[in-house]
Amino acid sequence: MSVTVEAGPKVTGTIFDIKKFAVHDGPGIRTTVFLKGCPLRCLWCHNPESVERGPQVAYRLDKCIGCGSCVRVCPAGCHRMAGELHVFDRQGCVQCGACAQACYMKALERIGREASVDEVLGEVLKDKRYFEKSGGGLTLSGGEPMAQPAFTAALLRAAKRAGLHTCLDTCGQAPFENYRAVLEHVDLFLYDVKETDAAKHREYTGVDNRLILENLVRLDSAGARTILRCPIIPGLNDRASHFAELAKLANRLAGVVEVNLMPYHPYGSSKGDALERVNPLGELAAATREQADAWLAQVQAATRVPVRRG
Repeated sequence: MSVTVEAGPKVTGTIFDIKKFAVHDGPGIRTTVFLKGCPLRCLWCHNPESVERGPQVAYRLDKCIGCGSCVRVCPAGCHRMAGELHVFDRQGCVQCGACAQACYMKALERIGREASVDEVLGEVLKDKRYFEKSGGGLTLSGGEPMAQPAFTAALLRAAKRAGLHTCLDTCGQAPFENYRAVLEHVDLFLYDVKETDAAKHREYTGVDNRLILENLVRLDSAGARTILRCPIIPGLNDRASHFAELAKLANRLAGVVEVNLMPYHPYGSSKGDALERVNPLGELAAATREQADAWLAQVQAATRVPVRRG
């Protein structure tokens, strides 16, 4: 899907969170807007609620008190009580969110809502004084913002008209025309490089890395400033050959200003459990500080740009 360049501020998109005072999503204090939908299926995904394009209902069993409020309001009959046990049948769920609205214990939560460019930008601009003092601004993340190209383009254009610094956090798996449409409205790309080996990239994410690397090179040729964001997963891509290729990539792209290594953490597992998504990595533990320090040292020794922990 290619973006419609004429998309205006009334365009709507599906978002699932707006995080204020974000300090790891670009320079300064930022407000990060998270969009739903992603073309990848990363084994280690830490935002599993972002993968599907439409709204979803999360259920956290540990918060449920068995009050039955959801049973009474669900139009599709997806909730029932088996004695004192609450049972949620997801197959019939229409994602309307009536159950979540009735659940005062927040055991049920509707993830994802439609919002207009004006609505989102209005919320972001509440923090403009913090951006001005810190050099921060707006970051679009996800999911994958380019899964909603018209909304992403319209929001970035509106943000630049409002005088905001903008970052786009992207996995790179989208038509280059969509990136061309937003290039002049993005101050800094936070560009994911998950795996440098094409076959392993397909194994770990569901697609190879050809288009991702092509888009990165084309953005660089067009003058984009970029931070490479690289998740490192113990036992998958924490190998010397991958670190060497990351360093080569950073060295040959003029617009790369920094490399961020993102050591694995299992925090996404509980969110996946709430959506009944199977965690393909099982009980894999978070990377240790010693592991992360060793990875940083390997990449930094081979590249000209700063390498930091993301």
